[in-house]
Amino acid sequence: MGRSSLVVRRTALVFGVLTAGVRAARPARAASVIRQPGQHVDYSFEAEPHLSFGLNPPGRAPGGAGLGFRGTVELVDPGFVKTINDTIGIGFGAEVFSFGSSVVWVPVVMQWNFWLTEKWSVFGEPGGGFYLGNASGARPAFYAGGRYQFSDSLALTLRAGFPALSVGVSFFP
Repeated sequence: MGRSSLVVRRTALVFGVLTAGVRAARPARAASVIRQPGQHVDYSFEAEPHLSFGLNPPGRAPGGAGLGFRGTVELVDPGFVKTINDTIGIGFGAEVFSFGSSVVWVPVVMQWNFWLTEKWSVFGEPGGGFYLGNASGARPAFYAGGRYQFSDSLALTLRAGFPALSVGVSFFP
């Protein structure tokens, strides 16, 4: 093998590595679907088991962790604004916390979804709920959150608000 052939091969290898590096370094682009009503996961029910943190039931120490489940039934598609990609649903569930004795938080909320891209959506949830167990009573609730869609049937969901924060996995059966 001649010296010029070796130089050509090395140059080709360096060029190939640089080209691959430049392609990998390009920023990821996601096409916006917010102005395309209906361009989102087609579902009628969302099931979401999750971990919850926070919750301050009446007469109990602040903070804690628990397990929960949230279900959301889609009611309207498109939602309140017919020119954007939004949906309206009703969410309900239960979260079990332990503060020496178990306390159950039962939220009921309206969920307003905004589908931003094929992978990302955000939502707001105004509503209320009540406690069961030693700390009973009703409270208002408000959450804001987002989802990252791994597929049409699976998403990672984060919800923050009052009275708790949760992180879970959403299933769209």
